[in-house]
Amino acid sequence: MRFSLDSDLLRTFVAVADTGNFTKAAELAGRTQSAVSMQMKKLEGMVGGALFERGSRGVALTRRGGELITNARRIVALLDETAASITAPPLGGLVRIGIPAEYGDAILSRALGAFAMRHPHVEVTVRYAHSASQIRSLAAGELDLAVVFEWQGHDSGEVLMHDPTVWVTSEFHDTHQRRPVPIALYNREGWCRDYAIRSLQDGGLGYRVAYTCDTNGGLRLAVTSGLAIAPISRSNIPAGCRQLTAEEGFGHVDASNVVLHRNPAASGEAIDGMESAIREAFFSR
Repeated sequence: MRFSLDSDLLRTFVAVADTGNFTKAAELAGRTQSAVSMQMKKLEGMVGGALFERGSRGVALTRRGGELITNARRIVALLDETAASITAPPLGGLVRIGIPAEYGDAILSRALGAFAMRHPHVEVTVRYAHSASQIRSLAAGELDLAVVFEWQGHDSGEVLMHDPTVWVTSEFHDTHQRRPVPIALYNREGWCRDYAIRSLQDGGLGYRVAYTCDTNGGLRLAVTSGLAIAPISRSNIPAGCRQLTAEEGFGHVDASNVVLHRNPAASGEAIDGMESAIREAFFSR
């Protein structure tokens, strides 16, 4: 049976999922709690299953709800973007972004697509570099927005997601079983020495550096080819590869957060819009 999902139902569904509470979602939607409950019952009838399960602290998504939420967020975001592109006056100017290469395809492409729909005349420049370099460029006024990894907490900025770095191996090779285990690292020492190598030393694993590079793509290549294992953010594990577990002797390399920083001197509607687009792209990943 074919049916169409009402965008208003999806918007309320996203509000309940985000707040974890029917009362708070009703406040956001400007409706009564009973009206929100009725909407969710209607949506559950349409999709053929319960979307939420109640707990002591509110509601949580069921498996069926989890299957729906990603597309619901995309639909709501697309509707908002379309409305904004119709009503917002065209903007010009320049927005300068720094972001890890790991999030170029999966995240930034989505943010740029949403932003270009609203503001096609804004010039955007993107800088892929490691986090320390991005922070220096932000402080020097060379960037407006910077997305960086932070491993030891943060004093400012907005946490977009938690994305720990883990040891990764190819599913088609026995690279991690070799001794000493061959590893691939970035050719800068600080993070590699303080986190990646230390995690192996803490586990008592012998290793040899088999490959060095300066990009995430280089690490991915080393792993997929079976040349070495490598420390890669969990969200960026290549196809045909997997995370090595603590049971296999490989603990997490770090417990990094992905944090969005904005240059305090950067102002303007174009930068505001890009900041929102990046945030939404991470939120709806």
